[in-house]
Amino acid sequence: MLRKFEGFTKGINLGGWLSQVKPEQAGADCFITRKDIQTICSYGVDHVRLPIDFELVEDAAGNVREEGYRYIDNCISWCLENNLNLVLDLHKTAGYVFDDSEYSADFFQNQSLMDRFINLWEQLAKRYGKYHKNVAFELLNEIVSPGDSAPWNKLAERAVRQIRELAPETWILVGGTRNNSIVSLKELKAPEDKKIVFNFHCYEPLIFTHQAAYWIDGMPSDYKIDYPLTVQQCIDETKRLIDENFAYPISHLADMECGAQFFCDFFAEAVRIAEEYDVPLYCGEYGVIDKAAPEAALRWYKDIHAAFEKYGIGRAAWTYKQMDFGITDEHYRPVFEELLKNL
Repeated sequence: MLRKFEGFTKGINLGGWLSQVKPEQAGADCFITRKDIQTICSYGVDHVRLPIDFELVEDAAGNVREEGYRYIDNCISWCLENNLNLVLDLHKTAGYVFDDSEYSADFFQNQSLMDRFINLWEQLAKRYGKYHKNVAFELLNEIVSPGDSAPWNKLAERAVRQIRELAPETWILVGGTRNNSIVSLKELKAPEDKKIVFNFHCYEPLIFTHQAAYWIDGMPSDYKIDYPLTVQQCIDETKRLIDENFAYPISHLADMECGAQFFCDFFAEAVRIAEEYDVPLYCGEYGVIDKAAPEAALRWYKDIHAAFEKYGIGRAAWTYKQMDFGITDEHYRPVFEELLKNL
């Protein structure tokens, strides 16, 4: 049986607040406030995932920016007031970010950048290890290339050992390559201890969840596709419009229709691996772009929710507001109450 990630069953991401914004905008006081955390608590979730970029808490030379830590401190305080736990996700480190291949090109060959990554986690562990009952650490968001699997395993192992010197009881989340795809969890090494979580993201089928996404090469800005549909249709459309590599994760399920059973089968290998290693599974991101029809998106949420519930997989929906996926934005108003039941 899959071990549970207790206290991190249902959550919501706070995307676009302390991450994926210009450095001078990071920490905007009005984007997320105490009231937002109170509202999130009312949704019946038990945690938030807080993405941060290194620029929030470090200057260009790697020196500590104390003013940046204030926002993390505030968020933790607001969560504790509302009986919510928190996943502290390092979304971008110096020299590596999931959506800029040029910026990230030599990270795993650059010892000084990897040392800086370790040093940042040392700082975070010193500050937040004391909240081990409520705050978990996610090492790094979305390693992209499968070719980086071996150096990532090595660096993650080093980070875990450094964190353990300062935060011996904190949960630590580790994900695989292909942008944290569930099919890459088999590349991860056996966990160092009993407080490791295997982490993945799920936006499958991508052709549906990212329809009309402006940042995907080849994707038409007016593209529409309904849900459910067959996996083979997803594969064919993916190859036709964008990149056949985006179809790889689901290609072995080509004879199925997308639905609850599809997600159960898609998750099955990862569940088996997690059971073998006796580690919890956690889906740190999942969601549907606001270009999709709300009713179709709701059907997708219901199907993936059924699989999460079947296996006991913790998760955090992407995302609370804005960022093209905001579940509280006007786009989702017609289905919002029903959507909340299926997070």
